[in-house]
Amino acid sequence: MDKRSAFLSTFFWTFVLLLTSFTPPHTAHAQWTQAPGTGWAQVSIYHHQTSRTYNTEGRLESIFADGRAVTTSMYLTGAIGIIRGVDAWAQLPVNHLIFENAAGRRERIGVGDPRFYLRVSPMLVGRSLPVALRAGVKLPGGDFPVDAEIIPLGEGQRDWELMLELGHSLYPRPLYLAGWIGRRWRETNVEAARKPGDEWFGYLSAGGQRGRLVWKLSLEGWRGEAPRIQGFAIPSARREMIQVTPTFGWDVGPGVVEIGVRAPLAGRNLPAGPAGVLGVFVGW
Repeated sequence: MDKRSAFLSTFFWTFVLLLTSFTPPHTAHAQWTQAPGTGWAQVSIYHHQTSRTYNTEGRLESIFADGRAVTTSMYLTGAIGIIRGVDAWAQLPVNHLIFENAAGRRERIGVGDPRFYLRVSPMLVGRSLPVALRAGVKLPGGDFPVDAEIIPLGEGQRDWELMLELGHSLYPRPLYLAGWIGRRWRETNVEAARKPGDEWFGYLSAGGQRGRLVWKLSLEGWRGEAPRIQGFAIPSARREMIQVTPTFGWDVGPGVVEIGVRAPLAGRNLPAGPAGVLGVFVGW
């Protein structure tokens, strides 16, 4: 079994475990929706700098022509409870992108593709189970220049997502296990005459708290189908990624300051190398 198949198998059996081992309702809270009028906001900074990439066969290689890619993004994310069992999420990225190689340097800064979600849990019908269904859309954040001299700030097309979220609290110990598995349907980028491949994706997280110290270890990944360019499928351009992120935080007033490292374990047709993440989370 290769790494990608093992990853999907891990997600499947972990979700079976979660479904069959829910904590009693009065202690289970990992995936509950926000109560009406309550919510949270997060500002996070992501920085990635690399001269390596995963090629079409999943092997590491240098970026062509001594290339180097630098991505610095700020994500503004928030959620608010609407009614019992229903909450809404929104995320807006601002990207600063640099790419340079033997041919020169390109740089661009601006708003990326925003995402919007609606999440529903069994609390809508009076059931207290740590499970939720989340649906969302990613919208093009602006124009998509078809120009080799300009770096696009987004992907240039709409994406639709549907995911099942599950959680398990290990109360009275301050530990939890949570995650989701979902499907992403991707529309056509008309300007580029390109339709990215639809994707399966998943996320698993184990975390806890000791005093004011908060920690989390996350595993996430996605596997895409062949994209289509001018109507023709290109199997060699499929995207895949598996990455792990250890995160540590510290309680500060009503929120948490977090720092983490996102490290790829395997990939295909995507940049390689670790990235740093710094965030501030505040709930109300």
